[in-house]
Amino acid sequence: MTRRRLPPPVTLPCIHTVVNENADGLEIDDWNSGDSEENDIIEEKDNTEPVGPGEALEPYVGMEFESEDDARRFYNAYARRIGFVVRIMQRRRSEIDGRTLARRLGCNKQGFSPNLKGKIGPERKPRPSAREGCKATILFKLEKTGKWAVTRFVKDHNHPLVVNASDSEFTNVAVSNNHLFNHSLLKRDKDKKIQELARELQRQEGLCAAYRERLVNLLSNIESQSDHMSEKILAIVENVRKAEAEALDEALKIPGPTPE
Repeated sequence: MTRRRLPPPVTLPCIHTVVNENADGLEIDDWNSGDSEENDIIEEKDNTEPVGPGEALEPYVGMEFESEDDARRFYNAYARRIGFVVRIMQRRRSEIDGRTLARRLGCNKQGFSPNLKGKIGPERKPRPSAREGCKATILFKLEKTGKWAVTRFVKDHNHPLVVNASDSEFTNVAVSNNHLFNHSLLKRDKDKKIQELARELQRQEGLCAAYRERLVNLLSNIESQSDHMSEKILAIVENVRKAEAEALDEALKIPGPTPE
């Protein structure tokens, strides 16, 4: 009986997501080996949450969020207020546990559509492309604290922005509420400052009253001591006069020399 020799086992290479970091953290230029999700466009209106009083209406570098979902919801709401649609661009995952370390979102008009001429079937009429090479993007990174922070934000778009009527009304209400909140804060700070000045004025008035009382007491003591010293001086002068008079009387009583 002839035995068949089995072919040697084939070892498949392990694919890991490479994490590139430098002094500035994860940069947009380092996303070539990351997971691409460019076909995902965020248009879910139920993800939009109202902007609370005092909440920033525009992202900025260093802005922090409790989770990745919070960051995505914020940018989606910002996009709706400004007038563009968000596209999920790429993400960076850990090679250890596969968790997301960074996420890049951008305008759905970012980049350019690939040229399919001659690749699939005969030449066909190209469809209008929604991409116009827009550079608007945002990069979130997971910090060591567990929070998500904005590490890069490109605001400008190269195309007109379209705001829906409902979103525009929402934006106006949010801005109005923000102005009212700021006015309330200013009024509260003003009232607090007035109270502090009133307390300081009351304290200074108390100090002035105490100083006034001490000055009056000092002047009274000086006047009393002056009167007492005047009496002593008068008594001394009187005693000197008496002593001089007695000395003069004694001198007059001394008999002169007897004539021979």
